[in-house]
Amino acid sequence: MLTNRWTRFSAVAAASLAAVSMAACSSNGSSGSTDKSTPSQSAMASPSSSSMTEAFGPGCAMVPTDPSNKGSFQAMSQVPVATAASGNPLLTTLVTAVKKAGLVDTLNGLPAATVFAPTNAAFAKLPKATLAKVLADKALLTKILTYHVVPGEKVAPEALAAKPLPTVEKATVKVTGSGQDFTVNGSSKVVCGNVQTSNATVYLIDTLLMPPGM
Repeated sequence: MLTNRWTRFSAVAAASLAAVSMAACSSNGSSGSTDKSTPSQSAMASPSSSSMTEAFGPGCAMVPTDPSNKGSFQAMSQVPVATAASGNPLLTTLVTAVKKAGLVDTLNGLPAATVFAPTNAAFAKLPKATLAKVLADKALLTKILTYHVVPGEKVAPEALAAKPLPTVEKATVKVTGSGQDFTVNGSSKVVCGNVQTSNATVYLIDTLLMPPGM
């Protein structure tokens, strides 16, 4: 009998000691407390705020996802804009045009910029003869390409439509829209926006922009 009572007493005492220990750990901010705080900290990160730092648009689905691919968003973010464009499969015609105009070093050397980058599909809207003429005329090509570049700042999506944006070409572009739906100069849609490079924010567009008077 005594042995049985002592066994039951030991079990009760052990359970009580365990309960006290758990309470002490909780009050001292142990790992148990940290585990409870982790979900609430994650919940504090707003999906809408995080999305503003990410690329958006249907065209983004064609960008490589492998970080080791130089055309991926991660790889592009590590290099200046002309170099970044050279790896993007949507911008091969633009890269050719930039090289023909001799603008690689100019674009890469900008401290900060916003670039409206015409996709291959944008250039394809031009008749082949017209595109060939433009690519062969360095002065004309430079005028058109520099109209796509806003120097001095990396304009975030929420500020795109706030005011006309002055370009390197000295004319302005006007963006309308909000959220993830933007149109440039009334006709060119942003198909993949907020793409980051080391010195620029890039918005891929589906129609070539022409400076006023052209």
